[in-house]
Amino acid sequence: MRVIPVIDVKNGVVVHAVAGQREKYKPIESKICSSTDPLEVAKVFRDMGFEELYLADLDSITGGEPCYSLYQKISETTKLSLMVDAGVSSVEKFKELLKHGVAKVIVGTETLRDLQFLREIAHLYQENLVVSIDLFGEKLLSLCEEVKYRDPLTVMLRFKNIGVKEFIVLDLSRVGTSKGIDISFVSRIVKSVEASILVGGGVKDIHDLLKLRDIGVSGVLIATALHNKSITINDLKMGGFL
Repeated sequence: MRVIPVIDVKNGVVVHAVAGQREKYKPIESKICSSTDPLEVAKVFRDMGFEELYLADLDSITGGEPCYSLYQKISETTKLSLMVDAGVSSVEKFKELLKHGVAKVIVGTETLRDLQFLREIAHLYQENLVVSIDLFGEKLLSLCEEVKYRDPLTVMLRFKNIGVKEFIVLDLSRVGTSKGIDISFVSRIVKSVEASILVGGGVKDIHDLLKLRDIGVSGVLIATALHNKSITINDLKMGGFL
């Protein structure tokens, strides 16, 4: 199972994302890094032994332009395999991210407006696409009328039929809270959707990672547990995650 560190970037600095309340996000206070500069934080994760990085461009997600130069700089400097959520809703912007050092582009249900866009991307760039099932609790967040208010599992199965091969199940209500993962909910999804499933939001400690690996999760996104050392590099090595 892959363990993928996360950086949430807002106004050019790495912030501590908590429970999806973006207007309240503050610069990170970290036990592993003294800087809030995205590139410096990415370097720390690289030096810890990680090979991938998830970057949420919060300014772009909320309507701004993607920070292409930042993606390029992180990719070229750290050599980390970069997956980025920039609220992309057009084929042109999807392609532009790939030109700027991004290995996988995340299309989140929160910013998805229509299924035709997803069909096009899944057809043209299947290997570069990750769909994030953005939840608040078990409620699906979306601007798309065709999936809005639908059961997340039903939506995932529909997306899989479109051609999506990799998903993130992201519970924004748990992000940054260290509440732990809803194992029973995730287990139901893993058993029902034959795809690569990544999970994010609320990872508490190494025991969460062990449970998620046991139920067949492909990868886990973590930030807070790394910064506050609830999960250490030694924990990850002992568990066989690094």
